[in-house]
Amino acid sequence: MIYHHGMNRLDHIVVAAASLEQGVEFLRGRLGVDLPAGGRHQTMATHNCLMQLGDERYLELIAIDPAAPMPAQPRWFSLDDRHLRAALEERPRLIAWVMNTPDIHGLAARTGVEIGTPTRLSRDGLRWEITLPEDGRLLAHGMLPYCIQWHSKPHPARAMADLGCRLDALCIHHNRADWLRARLAALGAADLVRVEPLPDDEAPYLEARLDTPAGPVTLT
Repeated sequence: MIYHHGMNRLDHIVVAAASLEQGVEFLRGRLGVDLPAGGRHQTMATHNCLMQLGDERYLELIAIDPAAPMPAQPRWFSLDDRHLRAALEERPRLIAWVMNTPDIHGLAARTGVEIGTPTRLSRDGLRWEITLPEDGRLLAHGMLPYCIQWHSKPHPARAMADLGCRLDALCIHHNRADWLRARLAALGAADLVRVEPLPDDEAPYLEARLDTPAGPVTLT
């Protein structure tokens, strides 16, 4: 079933790091900006840094919070996965994207794509629901979006630091491009990203193209 809703939007992109310090240094080197601290997600034992990307979109740098106790459930974005952790020790990586939807329960019930359970979370006055798989995994290794519905206004990106960076495009490189396009269409997300075909012997990956004060930059 195709889920139709013209109000679905790209909400944010997620860069994961072994630590926030490592991630801030990496993004400083790539984007020429210093991401300010965001906050802590007590339920997930993670914390983040944030900056807006314009048009109610933003970049989230996320890492496991070493000061937090072990969470009762798996952390989101596959942050407990040992293979991802090993990759993040090498360098921070663009691992996921999140779609903003005005009807998260309708989306989860009618889309026909397994996206997880809408889960209520909050932080520092922000309230939202996000679709979370029980095991905390990335959806299609991060190529399909987590889905979010904000229950606090205005959109949180409006209060984030504007460091002059803008998201030009989010591209998904995949060796089953038609399969991915069909699932994005079912989610009402086909127009939010570009899908580029890959040879079978290459691993799928996300690519964010940003305009920055230093010029165009690509994050993967």
